[in-house]
Formats: sequence, structure tokens, C-alpha cells
Amino acid sequence: MIPARTYRKFYLLAAAALLFGGTAITQSHAGGASSTSSQQPGVQTPDGNAPNPQSMNDRDFVKKALEGGDAEVQLGQLAQQKSQSDDVKQFAQKMVQDHTQMGDQLMKPLAKQLGVDPPKNLSKKDKQLMAKLESLSGSQFDNEYIRAMVKDHRQDLKDFKSEAETTQDPNVKQAVQQGETIVSQHLQLIEQIAQSHNVDSNGKPSM
Repeated sequence: MIPARTYRKFYLLAAAALLFGGTAITQSHAGGASSTSSQQPGVQTPDGNAPNPQSMNDRDFVKKALEGGDAEVQLGQLAQQKSQSDDVKQFAQKMVQDHTQMGDQLMKPLAKQLGVDPPKNLSKKDKQLMAKLESLSGSQFDNEYIRAMVKDHRQDLKDFKSEAETTQDPNVKQAVQQGETIVSQHLQLIEQIAQSHNVDSNGKPSM
């Protein structure tokens, strides 16, 4: 026969094992809940999930791209009215056409996918530029518009390249790469126009 003392010892060991196992399982569940609750609260994507940091970056880029596109369209419309140079007017017309198309076919579908509301107004910076250009005429207007377009498209190209390299969303990547090609073409055009108008590559009038 097995002594009663041995039974008691076995029982105590088994109880301790069960208690330890239950504690481990509880900690595992608690850890899972903690991991879930550590996700960023607040904004949700259209599928109801909390966005990860990369999707937030995508959202910020799309919002900025939409704002910039709207500005290019309105500035282009202004340049068509005020410029006295055929090449500037042609470039401005291209801005209106291309950025309207980019917005409708590339950026707005992405905005809907990511849950980004399209901007209703120009940014403060673009409003200031619009007001400044509205006060100018003749060659002063042309030079200032050219300078603004060189500066904006250099920054836009840098932003598009960065987003294309960092996004993990294949739909975003494809659309951004298409937009990058268009922006690169615009930059080449406006740099050629800047040269013909004696506005140097840094956006300053040549002496």
C-alpha cells in the first residue's frame, strides 16, 4: 500500500501544478488583451479596424496630396487668366487638366478607401500664395508663378517618392507611383519654362 502521507504529498504537487497552469493561462489572456488595447484608439478605417502607424502615414499623404492638387488647379486657373506668356498659360492649362484627373482617378478613390475626407478649402499657405499672385500682373506675375511651381513640384516629387518607398498598401503604392510620374513631368516642364524666362533653378530671377 502507498502510505497516506505519500497521497497527501502527490495531491499537493498536483494542486500546485494546476494553480500555476491557471495563473499562466490568465496571464496569457491578460497579455493578449493588453496587446490589443495598446493599438491606437480613436480613428478607424472604413472596415472598422484601428489604423496602424503606416496607414496613418498613408492617410496624411493622401490628404496633403488632395490639398496640393486643389491648389494647383486654382492657381492654374488664375495663371490662365493673368499670364501674358503663352508657355506659362499652356503649363497652367496642363496643371488644371492633370491635377483634376489625378484627383478624380487616383487620390479621391484612395481617400475613400482610407477614410479621408477631401479638403473643402485651400491650406493657409496656398491661400497666401493665391492672394499674392492676384496682386501681381505682367512679368511679375509670371515669374512669381514660375517660382512657386518650381518649388511646389520639387517638394511634391520628394513627397511622392518617399510615400512610394514606405507605403505597405499595394493600392496606395500603385496610385502614388502613377502620380510620381506625372509630377516628375510637370517639374521638367516648369524648369524648362523657368530657364526660358530667366528664372534660375532656385526660383530667383536671373540678373
